[in-house]
Amino acid sequence: MEKKAFFVFNGDPMCFIHVLLNALDMKEKGHDIKLVIEGSSAGLLPKISSLDKPVPDLFEQVVSENILDAVCKACAAKLGSLDFAKEQGLPLKGDMKGHPSMSSYIDQGYEIITF
Repeated sequence: MEKKAFFVFNGDPMCFIHVLLNALDMKEKGHDIKLVIEGSSAGLLPKISSLDKPVPDLFEQVVSENILDAVCKACAAKLGSLDFAKEQGLPLKGDMKGHPSMSSYIDQGYEIITF
């Protein structure tokens, strides 16, 4: 089984939907996938339910299948989505000066893929 950690920085909804699709596809095919929401993508969180279908449904599926491993605490705070992430019970990480550390995923055997 391959282990991949998707770090999505891009806040463009079209990019975000493709990250979600690929994460779900790879998990379905037996890969161990972790999704980390970083950078401007953290600003999408409160807007997800208002984005065009299928984004809200795909995001809900990623969360329910425990693919979403982290939301960047610092970026969510900066972009005004920290309260939303907390209210939704999304996992927040900030082990590297407020941001999720790529090295912690590498140390666990994950290959990092950035979007």
